[in-house]
Amino acid sequence: MQPDHAELNPAANRTAADTLALEQDVSSRMAWRGDQLPADAGIVTLSDEVLEELTALVEQLRASPLPLLVLRPEDFKLPKTESLMVGVREELRSGLGFALLDKLPVDAWSHDEAKAIYWLLGSMIARPVAQNWQGAMIYDVTDKGRPPGNGVRPDVTNVHQNYHTDNSYNITAPHFLGLLCLRTAMQGGVSGIISFYTAHNEMRRRHPDLVARLYQPFHFDRQREHAPDDVMTTYHPMLAYDGEALRARLSHRQVMCGYALAGVEIDTQGRQALEAFEAILEDDRLSRDFHFEPGQMQFLNNLTMGHRRTGFTDWPEPGRKRHLVRLWMRDEGARSYLG
Repeated sequence: MQPDHAELNPAANRTAADTLALEQDVSSRMAWRGDQLPADAGIVTLSDEVLEELTALVEQLRASPLPLLVLRPEDFKLPKTESLMVGVREELRSGLGFALLDKLPVDAWSHDEAKAIYWLLGSMIARPVAQNWQGAMIYDVTDKGRPPGNGVRPDVTNVHQNYHTDNSYNITAPHFLGLLCLRTAMQGGVSGIISFYTAHNEMRRRHPDLVARLYQPFHFDRQREHAPDDVMTTYHPMLAYDGEALRARLSHRQVMCGYALAGVEIDTQGRQALEAFEAILEDDRLSRDFHFEPGQMQFLNNLTMGHRRTGFTDWPEPGRKRHLVRLWMRDEGARSYLG
């Protein structure tokens, strides 16, 4: 059993860099506020030249089909597209931390063709990795009609999602996240992003007595994405700082479920810190909302940007239901789910 947080020294498990981050704001281009961003910040328009390359590739794949999982950017001549994606990759790593690519002509392509191009674009950012323990490499985000809970991820429901990092409860989280929109909901389902740099600095100002608790471990529900006889929770901090970059692993839902699964009551300071940080994340002045359109792709730095989706009401017809396609990417560790 993990130790009771109340018995932990507040400085235990904290590095010298962590302590530095508690004593001053962490500065970065990623420390943006939504109410101060230009309207076109992070939006990358696919040029006619890029679309010509991608359309030619779709025609090539129609003539000589290949399975999506074997497609690699280096196997095709895509100079304009690769140049564009170099800039996107740098924006995710050292710029704003997000990019919205506008957009693939999904009305002219099949969904499988759009997925293939999206897979190649994501592969130019980093290596795609498995998104569940069974090894799924590309993941459909659509409501399957079940309530969220242990073993049912919120992304296959229509409920509101709090700001979070994807796969926060895994041993090795993905560094980058991609979402391709194929269809939108009848109502709702608005995408939001927020900078954890900004949220961290706000936490320092508003709750200096609680921010250090986020650098201490919390229990996380692993969502049954593990071997049948493996432990059902992980135990790690929400925030870490290495002297150069802040990294976040956050999910309010998975933390509360994690404590229930572990049979441990969350400590008072841990609950207060979690609730205070959640309140900051819900400050609409700090975040940026996007109304996805079919064909648009959102790429995020999953370690520095939080994202959410509002609840939604779907179309009654199965063929019109909200449908996004997700990629997880990282260049470190194994391509397997555990990494």
